[in-house]
Parts: sequence; C-alpha cells; structure tokens
Amino acid sequence: MSGIKDNEELRGPSSMKSDIEPGEQELVSLVEVEDAELARKSSQSKSQGQLVRRRFLNHKAAMISTVVLVVITLTAFTSIGFAGIPGWWGQSYLKSSSVINGGAPTLSLWPSWLGGPGFAIGEHPFGQDNTGKDYFALVMRGTQKSIIIAVTVGALSTCIGAIIGAVAGYFRGWVDEVLMRLTDLFIVIPLLVLAAVLGQLAGSKLGGSIFALALVLGMLTWTGLARLVRGEILSLREREYVAAAQAMGSKTSRVIFKHLLPNTIGVIVVNATFAIAGAILLETSLSFLGFGVKAPESSLGLLISQYQNAFTNRPWLFWWPGMLIVTIALSVNFLGDGLRDAFDPRQTKKTRRRTKKEEVSE
Repeated sequence: MSGIKDNEELRGPSSMKSDIEPGEQELVSLVEVEDAELARKSSQSKSQGQLVRRRFLNHKAAMISTVVLVVITLTAFTSIGFAGIPGWWGQSYLKSSSVINGGAPTLSLWPSWLGGPGFAIGEHPFGQDNTGKDYFALVMRGTQKSIIIAVTVGALSTCIGAIIGAVAGYFRGWVDEVLMRLTDLFIVIPLLVLAAVLGQLAGSKLGGSIFALALVLGMLTWTGLARLVRGEILSLREREYVAAAQAMGSKTSRVIFKHLLPNTIGVIVVNATFAIAGAILLETSLSFLGFGVKAPESSLGLLISQYQNAFTNRPWLFWWPGMLIVTIALSVNFLGDGLRDAFDPRQTKKTRRRTKKEEVSE
C-alpha cells in the first residue's frame, strides 16, 4: 500500500488531472483562464494620476482649448519679444509711422478661388492706430500683460484660498468662525467696487504697476476657493490616515500640507483655472472703467477703453482685443470643465444625462 501511495505522489498534479472527469476538467480550465485574465488586468491597473490624465486627454473641448491657449500665449510672447528678448515680428508697438489706407488691416483670409483677394498677411495685419503704430504689436503687448495679470491673480488667490480654507476646516471652533466671517465680509462687498478702489490706491503708490493690480485682485478673489476647500477638509479630517498621523505626533502643518491639501488637489486645480478666466474679465472691466492698467502700460481691456470711440469708423481697433479676451476666457473655462470632469468623472455630461434619465424613469 505504501508503494501505491508513493507512486501517486510521484505522479504529481499533472497526472492527477487525468483522473478528473471531462466536465470538471473544463471547469478547472475556465477557472485558470479567469485567474490569468485577472492577473493580467491587475498588472495593467492604472494609477489615479494616469486615469485623470486619460480622462482629460479624451475631453475634446479641453484639448482644443489647450491648443488655442498655447498658440495665443506663444504668439504674444515670441512675436514682439519679452524681457529684453527680441521677437520675430518686424514692427514695434512703440514706433509710429505714416497711416496707410486709413489704418485698415492688411490681413486677408478669403481665398481667391472664392472671389476674394487671397491669403495675405501684409505689413499691418491688424491695422494701425491713430498715430500709425502697428496694432498687431499693440494687441500682442496687451495680451502679454493681461496673461501675466491673470496668471498672477489665479496663483495668488489659489494659495490664499487654499490655506485659509484648510486652516478653517482643520481647526474648526473659533478659528473657523473668524476666518469664515472674514470670508463673508469680502463676499458681501461688491468685488468690482472694492477692486477699483484698492487698485487705484495701489496703482498710485506703486506707479501704476500691473503687479500692484494683480496683487490687489489676488487678495480679493480667494473667497470661493476658501469655502470649497473648507468643506473638503471638514470631511477629510475624520479619515483614518489623519488620525494615524496625529497619533504619531505629526505637526499640524505637516498634517495640513502633506495629508489634507494634496487630497483636495482636484478642487484647487479646477478653481485655479476658473480664477484665471475671472481675472481676465475683471481686469478688462477695471481697465475699461479707468481703474485698472494705465498707460504707458497696456492690456487688452485698456486697448478697448482707448479705442471704444473708433467702433463705428474703425471697428478693428475694438474687435481685435475684444475677440482675444473672449477667446482666452472661453478657452480657460473649457479647460476648467475638462479638469473638473477628469478629477471627478461623476460630473461628466454622459453621467449627468444618465442620472436625469434614471430620475425620470423612477
């Protein structure tokens, strides 16, 4: 008997399969195939960052907007140069010359086979202003300043809002009450009026610098993000990993900046893009009213304000900066929509439509 047992052990699992009935053997093979497929999928599993990136790249409107923003930014900063670096455009926004053909744009995009003059850029594609300056160079100069102001405001307001919201949500109690009442105070006061007054004061003290205006706007537009981050932190601070970090003796600053704020990065990034779009429109409004950027500096809003009277006889002086403002603001908003859908797939249009259908069916 012992010899028989030894022979069965020597045969191993492969020889024992022959003793299994055909139906059971098919079941074993199916289980092995499913295990192999599961192992393959688990080895190809994607991280959270990869999933976010894939969802963002699949968002067509966001990708088109990104390309448009990159093209506008590169054209603005490389055409006329920046920070002492010369550009590839031959005209200067500071040099006046004789007005040619009433300052009309020389840009032509209507093809000749459709009865148009054909494709041509010309010497002044955006036309000339009253003094004969090249308007393309002026618009690119204004675009540079508007982008710098918008990015500075977005970065500053995001930092202030994230820190205030995180501190209020983490400590709660009287700290939360003080910070949230301060936030409510900024919300109650009309933003445009407050920005106009403080921007005028800062501009007079600092010689009309665009960074002074950006600093003021950044210190006034953080309230929305602060409330959003506070709400996220209030829920995150009850998680197990926060309690573990506190039990291990981690400092409060480490818990906030290493464990809590990184988990709100989706809210922060999305709000930062919307803050940039809002900053462009706010700067345009202030400059149009005379409380924003002032000469000799330039911005898209200031160009619209300076040439608003030329809307009837030379409309291109109004339309070029106006179209750029609308294009940049829409592109940034579409970019924000793409980031929102990438970080929170529940907010996609397909999901919202499916949810509405389910509610109707119920």
